[in-house]
Amino acid sequence: MAAGCGCKGIRSCLLCEGPAQAAPPPQGEDNFTYCPAMGLAKGNEQSEFSGWAFPFPGVFLAEEFVSEDEESEMVELMDRDDWKPSQSGRKKQDYGPKVNFKKQRLKAGSFTGLPSFSEKIVARMKACSVLSGFLPVEQCNLDYVPERGSAIDPHFDDWWLWGERLVSLNLLSRTVLSMSCDSEDSIQLFPALSEENGESSPLGSPAQMSACENSGQEGGDCLLSPRLVPSKEVTVAVQLPRRSLVVLYGDARYKWKHAIQRKHIEHRRICITFRELSAEFSAGGRHEELGKELLEIALSFRGRPV
Repeated sequence: MAAGCGCKGIRSCLLCEGPAQAAPPPQGEDNFTYCPAMGLAKGNEQSEFSGWAFPFPGVFLAEEFVSEDEESEMVELMDRDDWKPSQSGRKKQDYGPKVNFKKQRLKAGSFTGLPSFSEKIVARMKACSVLSGFLPVEQCNLDYVPERGSAIDPHFDDWWLWGERLVSLNLLSRTVLSMSCDSEDSIQLFPALSEENGESSPLGSPAQMSACENSGQEGGDCLLSPRLVPSKEVTVAVQLPRRSLVVLYGDARYKWKHAIQRKHIEHRRICITFRELSAEFSAGGRHEELGKELLEIALSFRGRPV
């Protein structure tokens, strides 16, 4: 392990790959791009799926969730504390309970709460209907820079402790969240109309019906001629603008893995991720009392990194 590197096992970064640089992690091209306005994943023009689309539920994106001044203030406060080396060229700051996920053991440990600067961000989340009742019990700050080859491999967040909604605030630079699926299932693609006048027509809309009629096809034949492709062949790019908030839930949380590829870190990027408790640690759950204790600590907003 090189100085300043936190990589273990198969993980690597530019610090530990050294001057000779071993082959970087595979970085395939995303072949679909998520369209927030329509909730669709649309085939990229240069891919074999150009002209095709499919519903992609479970992603909520709010642009300009914080102002430039708020962003600067938060980054300055984070940089006052130490950043610990993490895997794949990242650095991290954790505000949360002490957890052993393999043994499913949990205790408060040295957890003193979320940081004070997050209080107004969490309060602002209440305006988002998708975050109704969201109570974060953990915050993880991740620091990415191109000089370290920072990235994060495709993964699911734990669901023994963490609940359905994963909430991330993307600061300092834009990036791309790459979504992939290991399922043996197939995805049903539908023909997608190209954008006109800056707008897209939803699948099955009058505009698409008209296009089918103009092509000489019967409406049913045109609209109901889907294409089945293996899920493993599909990757969806979710564009994350600077200062945007993204929420993953439902299928995007439990069916699709998420990743950040090395090539999508163009400048320094900080990601603040908030997690809620699973049902097991919530009201009526087996560990409800421990969950209450942890939430009380978290929402004091007097925390320092653990």
